[in-house]
Amino acid sequence: MTRAPFESIVALHGARVWRVCRALLDEVDADDAWSETFLAALEAYPRLAHDARIEEWLVTIAHRKAIDVLRRRARLVVGDVPDRPSPAVARDLDLARALALLPTRQREAVVLHHLGGLPFAEVAATLGSSADAARRASSDGVHRLRELLGDADA
Repeated sequence: MTRAPFESIVALHGARVWRVCRALLDEVDADDAWSETFLAALEAYPRLAHDARIEEWLVTIAHRKAIDVLRRRARLVVGDVPDRPSPAVARDLDLARALALLPTRQREAVVLHHLGGLPFAEVAATLGSSADAARRASSDGVHRLRELLGDADA
């Protein structure tokens, strides 16, 4: 079986990987995590099993790379933050801020399932929990996001 060229993998799955990275990170750091994801994937791609689910594999790598960036950032001293975001990015920042307020397990379950598109069995494997626990964490996270973002139906 012949593998698809890696460029087609990036074109097909790049947007989903971006959403996962952006959900956990600001735009600049998300760019870094996106790039790191595809660099790591390019290196591992020749050894990937032919029956592997590529999108899930990439989302898992993206999640890990975003966590790595968060860990590096936690060790850095950050300068002044602008008082107001530009209107064009305000909604994305609202979601990013709301996600940041969720407990880690809920945030990761929401990002992996809703933004990364992983089924709960894969989310559970990534998080080291059961599918039921991943489903519950995701549900609780979405409910809390609705509260934080002012959804009247929450």
